[in-house]
Formats: sequence, C-alpha cells, structure tokens
Amino acid sequence: MENETYLTIKSPGSYKQTIKKSDFICSLARTETEAEAKAFIAQIQAQNKKANHNCFAYTLGLNDEIQRESDNGEPSGTAGVPILEVLKNLSLHNVTAVVTRYFGGIKLGASGLIRAYSSTTSQAINEIGIVKRVMQRELALQIAYNQQGRLENYLKQNNYHILNTDYGVDVTIKIAVDLENVNPTEANLIDLLNGQIQITPGPSFYNEIPYQPHH
Repeated sequence: MENETYLTIKSPGSYKQTIKKSDFICSLARTETEAEAKAFIAQIQAQNKKANHNCFAYTLGLNDEIQRESDNGEPSGTAGVPILEVLKNLSLHNVTAVVTRYFGGIKLGASGLIRAYSSTTSQAINEIGIVKRVMQRELALQIAYNQQGRLENYLKQNNYHILNTDYGVDVTIKIAVDLENVNPTEANLIDLLNGQIQITPGPSFYNEIPYQPHH
C-alpha cells in the first residue's frame, strides 16, 4: 500500500469566500491517520469558536478505507457530504477539509448550502494545488567521463529527474526513477552504454509532482 502513487493537496492552507453575507472558510490539511484528522478538526474548531458551524469531511488511506463527514448542525446532507464529494471527485487521499461558516443572517436553502460548501472546498483545493505522490528509487550511475555526454542526453530526452552529479575518478549521476520503472531503466542504460556503467540502487522515497486535474 505504501508504494502506491496517489493524489493529495500540495500543502495545508485555507480559502475564504462570502456568499449572501455568510463567510465560508475552507481549511485543508494532509492527514494520514484518524487521530491526525480529528486533531486538525479540533484545532480549526478552537480557532473558530464563534462560528455557527465547523463542518468537515476526510478521506484516509489510499483506497479511502476511512471516510467521515459531519454537517455540524447544518441540515442533513447539505455540508459534510458535499465537502466529501469534492475530495472524492478529485481522487484526493489523506486529506481533511473543514469548512467554517459564520452566518450572515440570510438563509441559503438546502441547494444553496450544498453549492456553498462544495464550491468553498473546490476553490480552496484550486488555490492550494494538487500533487501526485510517486514512489521513486534513487539510482547512482557511475560512468567514465567520455560517456557523460551520451548519458546526460539520454536522461534529458527521456525526462529523467537528475538529483545530482558527482565528479570523482568517474562521474556519478544520481537519478530518481518511478519504482516500477527501475528494472527497465537499468536494462536500457546498460544497453545504451554497452555495459560500461555501474548502477547502484539507493533508497526509495516519495516524490511530489504538481498535478493538473482534467476538467
């Protein structure tokens, strides 16, 4: 499960809009566990004690193993579910969204509330941005100096991410490769340089790549 690619928000953040004199503020955080989600919700509630409602939704686990939502006093189904739907429609994982409402005196009606909670959440995600978390492995490629140009050209043409280049007796170029591409990459490089390359696998880590949802 830990090695899967998934989408999440780029960073914690918030967004505020006013609809018919009510202020709606969506606060977002990355949360990996239910304890983290609850702690974040409690923190937002504490910061907004005077708010009429702090509605929330969160989805945890790469297969949405845990999904929770709360209308926090708004009419049933008008707040928590619309917030959760936005997270699910964008395929976001390990995210908690809290939408705080300061009531401005004008009732919005059920459909108005659904639109308000939904749009505040999606605007907040738009502002913050989405990243794709991809599990990658570091590969150290050790080659003779006369092979450097050829290797770097190949890496550039194939959009490999170069982490750093070290000049010693030989040149060592470290690249990041998606986990499932490690074996084919090694085979291609050995082929390209007729075996004149030493490849040392390094640690694996999550790399975060900016992601544009397709509308």
